Amino acid sequence: MLPLGTPLPDFTLPDGEGRPHTLADLAGNCGLLVAFICNHCPYVKHINPVLAPLGAQLAELGVGMVAISSNDVETYPDDAPALMVQTAADERYTFRYLYDETQDAAKAFGAACTPDFYLFDAQLKLVYRGQFDTSRPNVGAPSGQDILRAVNALVAGKPPLAEQVPSMGCNIKWKPGNEPAYFQS
Repeated sequence: MLPLGTPLPDFTLPDGEGRPHTLADLAGNCGLLVAFICNHCPYVKHINPVLAPLGAQLAELGVGMVAISSNDVETYPDDAPALMVQTAADERYTFRYLYDETQDAAKAFGAACTPDFYLFDAQLKLVYRGQFDTSRPNVGAPSGQDILRAVNALVAGKPPLAEQVPSMGCNIKWKPGNEPAYFQS
Protein backbone atom coordinates (compact mmCIF):
# COMPACT_ATOMS: atom_id res chain seq x y z
CA MET A 1 0.00 0.00 0.00
CA LEU A 2 1.11 3.54 -0.71
CA PRO A 3 2.63 4.98 2.50
CA LEU A 4 0.67 7.65 4.38
CA GLY A 5 2.10 11.11 3.75
CA THR A 6 2.92 10.31 0.11
CA PRO A 7 2.25 13.31 -2.14
CA LEU A 8 -0.55 13.01 -4.70
CA PRO A 9 0.84 11.39 -7.84
CA ASP A 10 -0.30 14.11 -10.20
CA PHE A 11 -1.48 13.21 -13.65
CA THR A 12 -3.38 14.80 -16.47
CA LEU A 13 -5.88 12.23 -17.71
CA PRO A 14 -8.74 12.48 -20.20
CA ASP A 15 -12.36 11.90 -19.33
CA GLY A 16 -14.35 9.49 -21.51
CA GLU A 17 -14.85 12.22 -24.10
CA GLY A 18 -11.13 12.99 -24.32
CA ARG A 19 -11.09 16.26 -22.33
CA PRO A 20 -7.95 16.44 -20.15
CA HIS A 21 -8.15 16.98 -16.38
CA THR A 22 -5.33 17.42 -13.87
CA LEU A 23 -5.86 15.51 -10.64
CA ALA A 24 -4.58 18.34 -8.43
CA ASP A 25 -7.04 20.74 -10.09
CA LEU A 26 -9.93 18.51 -9.00
CA ALA A 27 -9.04 18.80 -5.30
CA GLY A 28 -11.27 20.76 -2.96
CA ASN A 29 -10.00 23.15 -0.28
CA CYS A 30 -9.73 20.27 2.20
CA GLY A 31 -8.44 17.55 -0.09
CA LEU A 32 -9.17 14.97 -2.77
CA LEU A 33 -10.59 11.45 -2.86
CA VAL A 34 -9.26 9.36 -5.75
CA ALA A 35 -11.24 6.21 -6.59
CA PHE A 36 -10.01 3.56 -8.99
CA ILE A 37 -13.14 2.02 -10.49
CA CYS A 38 -14.37 0.52 -13.76
CA ASN A 39 -17.67 -0.22 -15.45
CA HIS A 40 -17.84 -4.01 -15.30
CA CYS A 41 -16.64 -4.93 -11.79
CA PRO A 42 -19.38 -6.34 -9.52
CA TYR A 43 -17.74 -4.67 -6.50
CA VAL A 44 -18.02 -1.26 -8.19
CA LYS A 45 -21.56 -1.99 -9.36
CA HIS A 46 -22.41 -2.80 -5.73
CA ILE A 47 -21.29 0.65 -4.47
CA ASN A 48 -22.35 2.66 -7.55
CA PRO A 49 -25.71 3.73 -6.03
CA VAL A 50 -23.91 5.61 -3.26
CA LEU A 51 -20.93 7.02 -5.20
CA ALA A 52 -22.77 10.04 -6.66
CA PRO A 53 -24.28 11.07 -3.29
CA LEU A 54 -20.85 10.59 -1.70
CA GLY A 55 -19.28 12.91 -4.28
CA ALA A 56 -21.89 15.56 -3.51
CA GLN A 57 -21.42 15.15 0.24
CA LEU A 58 -17.64 15.44 -0.07
CA ALA A 59 -17.97 18.58 -2.19
CA GLU A 60 -20.02 20.18 0.61
CA LEU A 61 -17.16 19.34 3.00
CA GLY A 62 -14.55 20.87 0.68
CA VAL A 63 -13.16 17.53 -0.54
CA GLY A 64 -12.99 16.91 -4.27
CA MET A 65 -13.53 13.50 -5.80
CA VAL A 66 -12.33 11.87 -9.00
CA ALA A 67 -12.65 8.35 -10.38
CA ILE A 68 -10.11 6.68 -12.65
CA SER A 69 -10.45 3.59 -14.82
CA SER A 70 -7.14 1.92 -15.65
CA ASN A 71 -8.38 -1.34 -17.11
CA ASP A 72 -7.19 -2.76 -20.42
CA VAL A 73 -10.10 -1.99 -22.75
CA GLU A 74 -8.83 -4.38 -25.42
CA THR A 75 -9.52 -7.30 -23.10
CA TYR A 76 -12.40 -5.63 -21.23
CA PRO A 77 -14.31 -3.55 -23.82
CA ASP A 78 -17.08 -2.81 -21.28
CA ASP A 79 -14.60 -0.39 -19.68
CA ALA A 80 -13.99 1.65 -22.88
CA PRO A 81 -14.12 5.46 -22.61
CA ALA A 82 -17.43 5.81 -24.48
CA LEU A 83 -19.02 3.39 -22.01
CA MET A 84 -17.43 5.32 -19.13
CA VAL A 85 -19.40 8.36 -20.30
CA GLN A 86 -22.58 6.29 -20.34
CA THR A 87 -21.90 4.84 -16.88
CA ALA A 88 -21.22 8.30 -15.44
CA ALA A 89 -24.51 9.55 -16.90
CA ASP A 90 -26.51 6.48 -15.83
CA GLU A 91 -25.13 6.63 -12.28
CA ARG A 92 -25.35 10.45 -12.16
CA TYR A 93 -21.73 10.77 -11.04
CA THR A 94 -21.07 14.10 -9.35
CA PHE A 95 -17.34 13.84 -10.08
CA ARG A 96 -15.03 13.36 -13.06
CA TYR A 97 -14.46 9.83 -14.38
CA LEU A 98 -11.05 9.67 -16.09
CA TYR A 99 -9.30 7.13 -18.30
CA ASP A 100 -5.76 5.93 -17.56
CA GLU A 101 -4.93 4.31 -20.90
CA THR A 102 -1.22 3.81 -20.13
CA GLN A 103 -1.98 2.47 -16.64
CA ASP A 104 0.79 4.74 -15.31
CA ALA A 105 -1.54 6.41 -12.81
CA ALA A 106 -2.62 3.07 -11.36
CA LYS A 107 1.03 2.07 -10.96
CA ALA A 108 1.97 5.41 -9.35
CA PHE A 109 -0.81 4.98 -6.77
CA GLY A 110 -0.04 1.30 -6.26
CA ALA A 111 -3.68 0.58 -7.13
CA ALA A 112 -4.46 -3.11 -7.08
CA CYS A 113 -8.20 -3.48 -7.55
CA THR A 114 -11.51 -1.87 -8.30
CA PRO A 115 -12.66 -0.18 -6.25
CA ASP A 116 -9.55 1.19 -4.56
CA PHE A 117 -9.59 4.51 -2.66
CA TYR A 118 -6.99 7.17 -1.77
CA LEU A 119 -7.73 10.27 0.32
CA PHE A 120 -5.38 13.25 0.22
CA ASP A 121 -5.44 16.26 2.56
CA ALA A 122 -5.33 19.97 1.67
CA GLN A 123 -1.55 19.69 1.10
CA LEU A 124 -2.29 16.72 -1.20
CA LYS A 125 -0.57 14.24 1.14
CA LEU A 126 -2.08 10.77 1.53
CA VAL A 127 -4.10 10.28 4.74
CA TYR A 128 -6.17 7.20 3.84
CA ARG A 129 -5.94 4.29 1.43
CA GLY A 130 -8.27 1.39 1.64
CA GLN A 131 -11.75 0.01 1.46
CA PHE A 132 -14.99 1.85 0.88
CA ASP A 133 -16.76 -0.04 3.66
CA THR A 134 -17.27 -3.60 4.90
CA SER A 135 -20.09 -4.42 2.45
CA ARG A 136 -19.49 -6.68 -0.53
CA PRO A 137 -21.69 -7.75 -3.43
CA ASN A 138 -24.63 -9.66 -1.92
CA VAL A 139 -23.33 -8.93 1.61
CA GLY A 140 -24.65 -5.76 3.23
CA ALA A 141 -25.71 -2.42 1.87
CA PRO A 142 -22.96 0.01 0.80
CA SER A 143 -22.56 3.01 3.09
CA GLY A 144 -19.03 4.30 2.52
CA GLN A 145 -18.48 4.20 6.29
CA ASP A 146 -14.70 3.75 6.08
CA ILE A 147 -14.29 6.59 3.58
CA LEU A 148 -16.60 8.85 5.59
CA ARG A 149 -14.71 8.18 8.83
CA ALA A 150 -11.47 9.13 7.10
CA VAL A 151 -13.01 12.25 5.51
CA ASN A 152 -14.59 13.37 8.78
CA ALA A 153 -11.26 12.98 10.58
CA LEU A 154 -9.54 14.95 7.81
CA VAL A 155 -12.07 17.79 7.87
CA ALA A 156 -11.93 17.91 11.69
CA GLY A 157 -8.14 18.27 11.57
CA LYS A 158 -7.53 14.92 13.25
CA PRO A 159 -4.61 12.61 12.38
CA PRO A 160 -5.09 9.81 9.83
CA LEU A 161 -7.10 6.85 11.06
CA ALA A 162 -4.99 4.20 12.77
CA GLU A 163 -7.03 1.38 11.24
CA GLN A 164 -7.05 1.29 7.46
CA VAL A 165 -8.27 -1.88 5.76
CA PRO A 166 -7.02 -2.59 2.22
CA SER A 167 -9.59 -2.52 -0.55
CA MET A 168 -11.13 -5.69 -1.90
CA GLY A 169 -12.49 -6.13 -5.39
CA CYS A 170 -11.59 -7.19 -8.90
CA ASN A 171 -7.93 -6.82 -9.79
CA ILE A 172 -7.03 -4.08 -12.23
CA LYS A 173 -6.98 -5.59 -15.71
CA TRP A 174 -3.39 -4.97 -16.76
CA LYS A 175 -2.35 -4.90 -20.38
CA PRO A 176 -0.28 -7.98 -21.21
CA GLY A 177 3.31 -7.34 -20.16
CA ASN A 178 2.37 -4.12 -18.30
CA GLU A 179 1.74 -5.70 -14.90
CA PRO A 180 3.53 -3.86 -12.09
CA ALA A 181 6.02 -5.64 -9.83
CA TYR A 182 3.52 -5.55 -6.95
CA PHE A 183 0.88 -7.47 -8.97
CA GLN A 184 0.67 -11.18 -8.35
CA SER A 185 -1.85 -13.13 -10.41
